[in-house]
Amino acid sequence: MIGYITLGTNDLPRATAYYDALFESIGVGRFMEEENYFVAWSPAPDAPALSVTIPFDKKPATVGNGVMAALFMESPEQVDAFYQKAVELGGTDEGKPGFRPAEANKGFYAGYFRDLDGNKLNAFCMVE
Repeated sequence: MIGYITLGTNDLPRATAYYDALFESIGVGRFMEEENYFVAWSPAPDAPALSVTIPFDKKPATVGNGVMAALFMESPEQVDAFYQKAVELGGTDEGKPGFRPAEANKGFYAGYFRDLDGNKLNAFCMVE
């Protein structure tokens, strides 16, 4: 159902360098871009994408409280590695990887982080 998610940035070169390195860690590259405006990453042209953009109205990008992009991973190990890469690249912790609720030992496994612009994301997988 989701086609793409767009996150605002005030520093497109910095944001694209962050996401290039982060998505490279799971084998995902740039899908589409317009110079000095936006860049999108996707595993395939017909798969959901995530993009960063300079806001169309040219006003400063701000973080939406309660807004989050969730990125599907195949396993808890992939969640752990992706989360760790996000933080290594300068992202900040918003909830270390683990099962939610914390006392569960199966189901929803996720790690939460913020990118360099403060946008909240998570990497998650479903575990049986």
